[in-house]
Amino acid sequence: MEGRRRKGYAWAISAGLNAAFAAISAKFFLSPLVRYGLVIIFNVIMWGCYVNSLKALSSLQATVTNFATNFLTSGFAGSFLFEEPLSFQWFAGALFIVIGVLILSKSNVERKANMD
Repeated sequence: MEGRRRKGYAWAISAGLNAAFAAISAKFFLSPLVRYGLVIIFNVIMWGCYVNSLKALSSLQATVTNFATNFLTSGFAGSFLFEEPLSFQWFAGALFIVIGVLILSKSNVERKANMD
C-alpha cells in the first residue's frame, strides 16, 4: 500500500510540473504555433498524470499535491526565467501550502472512511 501511495504522489507531482511547464511555455516561446502546441501537449500529459495519481490517492491528496507543485514551480520559474520578484508574502504562502500538503499526506483518508 505504501508503494502505491508513493507512486500516487509521484504522479501528482508530475502533473503539477507539467501544468507549470504549460504556463512557462505559454510565456517563453515567441512562435504561436510552438507556444500553443506545447501548452496542449503539457496539459494532456498533466491530465494523464493527474488521473493516475487519483488511482492511488484520495482526490484531496492528489489535488493539493498537484496544486502545490504547480504553484512552487511556476513561482520559481517566474523568478529565475522572467526575473519576477517573489515577495515575503509569496514565501509565507508557499510555506503554508507545503505544510498543508505534508499534513494531508500524513492523514489516512481511507482509514477514516472505513471507520464511518
